[in-house]
Amino acid sequence: MTSPHPRQARIHVIGAGPGGLACARILQRHGIAVTVHERDAGPDARDQGGTLDLRADNGQIALREAGLLDEFFALARPEGQEMRRLDPSGALLSHQLPAPGELFKPEIDRGRLRGLLLGSLRPGTVRWGRGLDRVGGPARGPRVLHFTDGTTAVADLVIGADGAFSRVRPAVSPAVPAYSGVSFLEAWFTDVEARHPGIADLVGQGGAHAADGERGLFAQRNGGGHIRVHLVQRVPADWIAASGLTAEDTGALRARLRKSYAHWSPRMRRMITDNDGPYVDRPIFALPAPHTWAHDPTVTLLGDAAHLMPPLGVGVNLALLDASDLALALAGAATVDDALRAYERTMLPRSARAARALEGAAEHLLATG
Repeated sequence: MTSPHPRQARIHVIGAGPGGLACARILQRHGIAVTVHERDAGPDARDQGGTLDLRADNGQIALREAGLLDEFFALARPEGQEMRRLDPSGALLSHQLPAPGELFKPEIDRGRLRGLLLGSLRPGTVRWGRGLDRVGGPARGPRVLHFTDGTTAVADLVIGADGAFSRVRPAVSPAVPAYSGVSFLEAWFTDVEARHPGIADLVGQGGAHAADGERGLFAQRNGGGHIRVHLVQRVPADWIAASGLTAEDTGALRARLRKSYAHWSPRMRRMITDNDGPYVDRPIFALPAPHTWAHDPTVTLLGDAAHLMPPLGVGVNLALLDASDLALALAGAATVDDALRAYERTMLPRSARAARALEGAAEHLLATG
């Protein structure tokens, strides 16, 4: 099959996260039709996660290409660039405050970013409740998408923007994510100024982190008076189940954490055990680095599907930059195949550099915060 011109191609994006939506938005701005498939039943089917910093040298570049940078700045929190490093007693070791007017990496809640991107797309672009089972068809195309509801779709290009455990990735790569040895346990705090003023004071308007060499935490101010705290531990991936518990066993997990963090000060332990509601277990997985694959003229990957790394402020920015580079390559190429080759020549070396830069970063959180 001859690779089609992008404007004549049936382009399907799998995954309606920031990367997939940004790719679709930029394609539509350049007159290229695209369909996005998302397994969630709708935009409000689940919590979208915490806050993100979008950086001027990657994530913001993509939003500019999407024509959404001004809208992003209107929603973002520049004060969220504040960063504090604490010791286990709560003493302030270092403090970074953004300069007046600084917009290098303002924060935005993931849900608000997703809403901004969704609202920019043509009606009907996203097909909700469409979980992908597998990608079929020959590498030269056309590809056949098999969905979990028994339906299918035919594609000249499949873009895997479906995250860590991508269902698109097996079409081009045998790689699977491996557990890093470090796990995050997420705790939520609501209406913090009124209900948790001590925690609000420790965290400030941005983020705060602390560690003792074996365990740590990273707290982030979110919009709407929320704070999320990620407890960082070196534990087996199944440590909760191995203890005979589930993530919903809040009281038992609190008792275990009180022992583990017993030598931390009482005010720091409030960030560990005074949470509102259950914990969320988030073991940290990563793909082999560098992760590459043999070129395929009908399938490519972006974001975590292509280069899963620890969640340390890089992932969403790389996903957005991937999305922009891929969409612009398609807008400027004579064929889909040409566009994918150009995109992968840029994206794969960049993701390899990022992976090298982040090597050991999760362990560093335990060592120094």
